[in-house]
This record gives sequence, structure tokens and C-alpha cells, in this order.
Amino acid sequence: MPPTANPDVLRLQRLDERRRPLVVRSIILMAGFCLLLIGLHAWSLWASRQGELDQTAISTENMARALASHAERSLTVADSVLAEMVERVELSATTPLDLARLHARMARITRTSEEVREVFIYDAEGKRLATSLPSVLPGNILDREYFRYHMTHTDLGTRIGKPIFSRSTGIQTIPVSRRINRPDGSFGGVAMASLNLDFFGKFYDSFDVGRTGTIILAIDDGTLLYRRPFNAAMVGTSISNGPVFQTYAKSGPVGTGMMRSRIDGVERLYSYRHLDGFPLLVATAQAKDEILDGWWMAVIKMSCVVVFAVCMLGWGGHRMISQLRLREALESELRAARSALELHNVSLRHLADVDALTGLANRRRFDEVLALEYERGRRSGLPFSLILLDVDHFKKFNDRYGHVAGDACLRRVAEAIASGPRRPTDLTARYGGEEFAIILPDTDNDGARAVAENIRCAVQALGLAHEGSAYGHVSISLGVHTCNQADGTCAGPLAAIEAADRLLYQAKMGGRNRLVAGP
Repeated sequence: MPPTANPDVLRLQRLDERRRPLVVRSIILMAGFCLLLIGLHAWSLWASRQGELDQTAISTENMARALASHAERSLTVADSVLAEMVERVELSATTPLDLARLHARMARITRTSEEVREVFIYDAEGKRLATSLPSVLPGNILDREYFRYHMTHTDLGTRIGKPIFSRSTGIQTIPVSRRINRPDGSFGGVAMASLNLDFFGKFYDSFDVGRTGTIILAIDDGTLLYRRPFNAAMVGTSISNGPVFQTYAKSGPVGTGMMRSRIDGVERLYSYRHLDGFPLLVATAQAKDEILDGWWMAVIKMSCVVVFAVCMLGWGGHRMISQLRLREALESELRAARSALELHNVSLRHLADVDALTGLANRRRFDEVLALEYERGRRSGLPFSLILLDVDHFKKFNDRYGHVAGDACLRRVAEAIASGPRRPTDLTARYGGEEFAIILPDTDNDGARAVAENIRCAVQALGLAHEGSAYGHVSISLGVHTCNQADGTCAGPLAAIEAADRLLYQAKMGGRNRLVAGP
């Protein structure tokens, strides 16, 4: 008998129909009270939360202003020192007596200035003329970036360079430099003062930014000079793609906002300020979670009261509306279970076809697609191309930089390789280890060569350092084979792989960082 024919069910349906207006009114009334209570509670919490954030924003803005003032004072000292040194050299001959006086003056400056660690005068050939050190070290600094800059630029202003390691002390410093001109206006040398990173670190450590707060000092091109917490490996790296510099580029020299760091993933309230007279940007931030620690305690206490009130209303509603439909609950659970199963199946299919390290198709997926393309080409008579490529000297890369860096290298190379094929039907896969493979359906040899060359250039453009390579950077070798069953150039999927592998071997033997294409 169908469920609707059951007398008990029919009786319950009739009772439901008679009670439905009261039930609906009761639900609306209780829902209205609950929404009103929750709305007032949410508004109160939001207002107190905004108060906490606004107060912290004022604090970080004041801190950023103090950091900018400190950096400006420090750089003004260095600028004054360099201006004096340049004037002395340009207005007087560099005789031994003059150089001795310069040495004494520079030594006094470094003894009395906390921020300036060393001062140097270099001639046009990069040789040291005078220094604040006890003696003039031999050699030259033609390889230094700031020296090469002043050789090719005529501006006479003070320039802040990327952090370097001092060749005299081995300590990491910030070079601040000025060009020296001869009387005829030609390049006569460089005056350089190195700022002590520890000086900024000690000052920044005096600020309380919480357990996971941060302070940043960077050149306005994104070069990081100092970051608290300090990590020497990060000094000199670029943070131009970070949230602070992105906001600075859009909003101007001063700003405050909630941003998520790309370095550690922590969401913080940042305040930044660009220095008025120098190309530097300072920023300070406190973690959002720490700012709202006290607020969360208030949320918990107040929410307990609201939850209790809502529970009482819900209990009363449950007593008023006691009938639950088992079939609807069961259907809901079945739908949820079916959705979860479908998601799980999708996840399993993804794991079965994708390489975990690079995100490209794995060897299993490659073999499947290659077999399918071979059969499709056999039926249609259209060619398809296969590219095998290998990261050059990858074992040397791992031996020198470590396997963690090797994995990161493979991920970067994989991204560059994946940018080559453009069509949805193309397949890019990790063939094994540092080897990759690309299947290009309906593609002749010329088209495959063009794709392979684009990939080679894309990997080369990454500029990944590789001291074990003759090129000094990570490169790849490629073998390109076109399979055209119409003219009998392909005997099977395995034969296509072997042909591409032979061409890849020729590319390696030919000097690497190149491609070799066959029929």
C-alpha cells in the first residue's frame, strides 16, 4: 500500500494542515526574536572589533612614522658624510697628505657615528684611495653594483644600493654611495658609506609588535634591506610582489590596511610610509589574531549568554513544533553522502592522473594519452608530435643546492614548460625524475619545433642559478619527434618515445640547452 494510503499518515497530514498556520506564525515569531537578539549581539561585537582594529591602526601609523623618521635621520648622517668626502676629493688633490687627512676624518666618523660602519673613497679604476679602516686593502671593486652604476650614470645624488657583504669585515651592510667627478665632469670615483644592519635591528627590536608582528625596511624598488624577525637569507631579496608594495603602488606613499603576507601567510594590520628624501619604504604590522585576542575573550563570554537565550527559544520551539519528517532527514543524509562520494571520486581521479610535485600529468596519464593519440592518428592519418625534455645537469644541481631546492627547481621548470602548449588537447606530463614529456595532437614537425623552442626560452628566462652548468643557469635539452602514420614514421607509442629519446640524447651530446628535431 502506498504511504499516502496509510490511515495514520492521512490523519497526520490532516492535522498538519490544520496546525500549519499556527506553526508558521510560531516559527516566524521565534525566528524574529532570535534574529533580533543575534543581530544586536553581532552589531555589538562588530563595533568592538572595529574599535580594536582602529586603535591598533593608529598605533601602527605612529610606529611607521617613528621608523621613517629614524631611517631619514640615519641616511641624512650618511648623506652628509658622503657630501663632505666628495667635496674634499673634488676640491683638493689626492696627495698622500690629503689622503692621510681623509683617513683620519673617516676614522673619526665611524667611531662617533653609530649607524655608519665604514667609509671608503675609490678612484675611477675601483681602487681604494682612503678608508676608515686602519689600512687600505689591495684590490678593486669593479664588480660591485653600486660602483658600476656610478660609472654609467652622471647624477650626483646619494644612492642606496642593495645589501652587500663587506670584504674587509665579512659583515652584511647597506651601501650608500655618491659619484665623484673630475674637474672636466668625467667619472673620477665613488665615495661609499656602509650602514650597519645591526643598528637598524637593535632599534626595531625596541618596538613591541607582538609575537608574530613584523617591521620592514626596503628600497622602493622592492629590495628588502631588513625584516623583523631577522633572516639573513632574505636580505637583498625582492618583495615587490608583496601586499605592502602592491598597496604602495596603488595608494601612494602612506597607507594602512589589513594584508596577508606572502612570506609566512600571516594576516596582519600593516602601516607603511615612504621616506620623504630617500628611496626607502618602512612598514610595521601586528598580526590580526594577536590584535583580536582580547576581543575574542569578550566574544566568548557575550556569546555564551546569547547562545543560552537562543537555546531556550529553540527548546520552546521544539516543544511547540515536535514533528520531524524522517524521510526528509534520510533524503538529506543520502544527498550529502552522495555528494561526498562524488567529491571523493573526483579527488581519487585527480590523484591518479596528476604528479604530486609539479601538478602536471603523471607517467600513467601520459601513457594513456599517448596510446589514444597513436590510435587516433592511425585512424585519421593526421600527425602528432612528442617532445621529451630533460633538465641539464640536474644531479649536479641537487648535489650543490640540496633536494629541497631541486624540488623547487622542478616546480618552476614545470610551470615554464606548461606555459608552452596552448591548446586544451595538448598534454604536459612529468615523465620521471627531471624528465618531462609533451604530446601535441595534430601538430607537424615545424609546429612542434616552435613549441619546443618557446619552452626552452621560457625555462632559460627563469634565470635559476646553476653553478654546475656551463651556462650558469638552469637549462633544458629537448628531443622533438613527429609521428605520422601516413608515411610510416611511427611504429607505435613505444617507438615514438624511443625516437624522441634518441633526439634528446643528441641534444645533450650537442652541448645541451638546445633542441634536436627529427621526422
